Amino acid sequence: MEQLVYILPRGLAIGALISAPMGPIGMLVIQRTLSKDRWPALFTGLGAAMSDLIYCLLTGFGLSFITDFIEEQQLWLQLIGGVVLAIFGIYLFRKNPTRSLKSADTAPATNYWTDFVTGFLLTFSNPLILFFIVGLFARFCFILPDYGIHHYIFAYICILAGALLWWYGVTWLVNRLRRRFNVRALKLVNRIIGCLLLVMALAGITMAVYDLLR
Repeated sequence: MEQLVYILPRGLAIGALISAPMGPIGMLVIQRTLSKDRWPALFTGLGAAMSDLIYCLLTGFGLSFITDFIEEQQLWLQLIGGVVLAIFGIYLFRKNPTRSLKSADTAPATNYWTDFVTGFLLTFSNPLILFFIVGLFARFCFILPDYGIHHYIFAYICILAGALLWWYGVTWLVNRLRRRFNVRALKLVNRIIGCLLLVMALAGITMAVYDLLR
């Protein structure tokens, strides 16, 4: 039970953070919320969440084969993970997501299945997300050597739930602010997310360096 309590907030946080950056998929979800309705946009986010979950599974299975290495090099992994998050946070802070507007624009979907598939394919086409996921797994010490199969199942359910909660919140907020929503405000969203990632990264790097120097 103690391990499940350990996994829950970390899994939700990882799922939300993977989905949070407002790249082409974020623009597409917002566009569909504004031009169609919440449900087509939510199914687009669901497709993206499923793609992220596959990459998380690949990361988790890959790390599970080297659990001894992770246990021995946990501090270095946490340090590297913090650096990766810091780089990504700086990238988000400086990125203007409105430039993705044109690339995120796709043909109108005719049903929820099409919305799901386009969200899935747009996210799956970016395998570089693996580096971000590895950084998050390392930063949160998410994969532990003593995990059983039920821990893994619960962990990935939490990641999926975190991603779905993020997309539900985004579509709800955009729908509520439909008449006043300015897509340029996404730049501010990216900067806030970037700052949060930087704070988390600096905290992880500081703790890792402190433990290494002890």
